[in-house]
Amino acid sequence: MDPLLDPLTGDYAGGSTDTLANAVYLRLMTPLGGWWADPTLGSRLHELSRSKDSSRIDLLACQYAEQALQPLQQDGRASRIQVSSQRPGSGRLLLDIEVADAGGRTRHFQHQVRIA
Repeated sequence: MDPLLDPLTGDYAGGSTDTLANAVYLRLMTPLGGWWADPTLGSRLHELSRSKDSSRIDLLACQYAEQALQPLQQDGRASRIQVSSQRPGSGRLLLDIEVADAGGRTRHFQHQVRIA
């Protein structure tokens, strides 16, 4: 079990987790190539903060999240990953992420992306 990271603050939440919550959070929040120990860890979601708010951003955000989470499937920790998006307001995009772990348990995560 790992110490649980709070997705709102990025700090330790005080509890522990046996799910893929930390792996999902770190892969989405870390800029691709930004971690010295693994240049393949991370996502390109940070690039969207400089993009204009258009309909194609939804598709790009889903693709970037799927690419970032793909290693979880490749190493066998996840059996299925689905990403969808919704617009809660102008300048924001909310990613709904569903991850089925190797044991068959399905977990839901939300990740907010700021866009210009």
